[in-house]
Order: sequence, then C-alpha cells, then structure tokens
Amino acid sequence: MHGQAGSIRPVPRAWSRYVAIGDSFTEGMSDPDPATPDAYVGWADRLAGLLAPHADGFSYANLAVRGRTLTDVVGPQLDAALALGPDLVSIVGGGNDILRPRADIDDLAARLDTAVARIRATGADVLMATPTDPAGAPIIGRTRGRAAAYIAHIWSIAQRHGCYVLNQWACDFLKDWRMWAQDRIHMTPEGHHRVALTAYVALGHSADEADWRSPLPPQAPASAAETVRGHARWAREYAAPWAHRRLTGRSSGDRVVAKRPQLDPVVVPGTTLPPVADTREP
Repeated sequence: MHGQAGSIRPVPRAWSRYVAIGDSFTEGMSDPDPATPDAYVGWADRLAGLLAPHADGFSYANLAVRGRTLTDVVGPQLDAALALGPDLVSIVGGGNDILRPRADIDDLAARLDTAVARIRATGADVLMATPTDPAGAPIIGRTRGRAAAYIAHIWSIAQRHGCYVLNQWACDFLKDWRMWAQDRIHMTPEGHHRVALTAYVALGHSADEADWRSPLPPQAPASAAETVRGHARWAREYAAPWAHRRLTGRSSGDRVVAKRPQLDPVVVPGTTLPPVADTREP
C-alpha cells in the first residue's frame, strides 16, 4: 500500500495525466475562482498545480459535480475519466450517501472497491480520501459512526489495490471552524489549500510551506448572542434549503456540468490566497 504522511513515505512519481472525480468537495465549492464567475478552484485544482511542475506536458481534468452520489461517481464519471487515459485518478465519493440514515456502508464500499479495481487495471494510480471527522458539526455530526466504518473500508481497499490515501480524518487543522465556509459543509480557500498540500504529501512529495499543518492564530470566542445569530442564519440560509431539496428529490448539482471535462494544461496558480474569514461561529 502506498503510505500516508506519518507512515512509510511513498516514492513520488511524475504523473502527467491527472483526472479527478467526485462531488462538491472535489469540484471545490466555497473556494471561488477569481478568474471565472460562479466557478470554484478547490483542492484537486490546487493539487494539479503542485504536480504540474514535475512532468512535461502535464494535463488535468476535473469531472466532479456537486451533489453527486457514489452511483454517479463510479458510473458515468468513472467511464468518462477512463476514456481520457489518465495515469492518476483521484476518486472521492460516498459523502452524500452517508448523509442518508439508511446508507448501506458495506454496499458503498463494495462499489468503491470495484471502481478502484477498474482504474488500477488500466495501470493508473489511484488517490482516495477519507471523510473528515464530523464530530461537533451540525447535521453531519450524526454520521460519525457511518463515516468511521466507511474509512475502515477505504483503508482496506487502498491496501488491497495499492492506492494512495488522503487522510482527512487526521487533519487537525480542519477542526477549526475558520477552515469551513458559512454553510459549515464546504471548505474555505484556506481549507482547500491545506488539504491540497496534505494530498501532495500523501503522494510522496514534500510541501515547502512549513506551517501548513499549524493551527490558525487564536481568536476571541464568540458571544452567546453572536452564536445564536450564527445558528439562526445557518438554519435559514443553508439547512432549510438543503432539507427542502432532500424532500423534493432535487440536488444542488441538477443543472451543473463538469468544469474541466477534458485534459487540459494547468496554469500553476500563485501562492497568494484570500484571507481566512473570522466568522466567529462555533
């Protein structure tokens, strides 16, 4: 099994055709693209920018779409990804399925295993990712047991097929709410930036930024009134619309298509990031 930072360090490779598949996490939601209105950057785009200098002719595609369940990720997305002939595929899915109380974790894992086996049969390498630890998060905090079981399957699949693993559960910096957008589900640009560096290290590289794992500077605790207002705003602007979509069988990605459907060269982004917002919400 390819190692994760903190265990045996894998030997990095010069991948030249990277394709990312998944849901809103890999699409990059809440990490706005300053060059394109209503578009997002995200950890996978940032990882592509880190990998690009290691290979001549590097190209990258991102087929991830918000709201997608594992059925779409291991179905149409995977078919389209393999048609591009990648030598590295990141596959992250199942998070939207786990939100459902009756999710069959063993079935999700079996389908993920089959998908990973398909990718590895082509000779391409695979980067998987564990969910983050949802402890303390509204709504998704109740999925912690299901997420933990799914993580055990992910590590088993990785060991069986020789995959790299981005271990978000171990990312202590994600326990800081300033790494999360106001919807409390998607990461801020700083969160995506740090996750990209974590993935880069999981692929065997060394990150130059010495402090990327360090906690953010302390902030004054929010007052009780600020906390109540924050919870009310979140319930009104995010939780209620999400619940309504669930009840009506709709998804936030119903009219969304992949942002990078073809392998294209990567413009390596600069290192300047938007400042981390001080939301002062728990």
